[in-house]
Amino acid sequence: MGKRKVPQLNQSSTADISFILLIFFLVTTSMDTDTGLSRRLPEWDPEAMEQEVQVKKRNVMTVQVNKDNEVFVKHEKFEGVVEPSQLKDLAKEFIANPENDPSLPALEEYDIPGFKVVITTVKHVISLQTDRVTGYDIYFKVQNELTAAYNELRDAWCKSTFGKGWNDCNDDEKAFAKAMYPSKISEAEPKQYGSGK
Repeated sequence: MGKRKVPQLNQSSTADISFILLIFFLVTTSMDTDTGLSRRLPEWDPEAMEQEVQVKKRNVMTVQVNKDNEVFVKHEKFEGVVEPSQLKDLAKEFIANPENDPSLPALEEYDIPGFKVVITTVKHVISLQTDRVTGYDIYFKVQNELTAAYNELRDAWCKSTFGKGWNDCNDDEKAFAKAMYPSKISEAEPKQYGSGK
């Protein structure tokens, strides 16, 4: 009795099937994406970069986050360590200067193009400084509180000026509100601040 040959599986298309499966998994697999803050960078102005801008001390609020993730605020009226949740109210008072406090940014006339002349603190600056090892969580909390301060001031101004909140304003009204309270957060290169201030 002779040996019977066992039929073998045709493997000529195995490489094609493997390639198709590889492409399928590459296309359908979701990749983790980095999250960050949405910020629009100012337009490049070489002439402005060459000019040295002198800013009065009363117009600057410094917010430092050290390596221990402590938030330290300093300006003419206030100096000390604060909780991130306190930062929004401090920033709102600094930006708006509702009582015309001489230790806060000067209230000046400012002509909003297409609208009218308003009184606001056009020269205020919030200087945000972080340590090289500052945690991302505290950094984002600080950024969110500062952004919330601007948002709340704009919303309140829209209500008093146009009789409606920020969300109900049209694009022109929102532009006027942004001109009234322009976001002026200046971020310095991270440094080594130590564990204190």
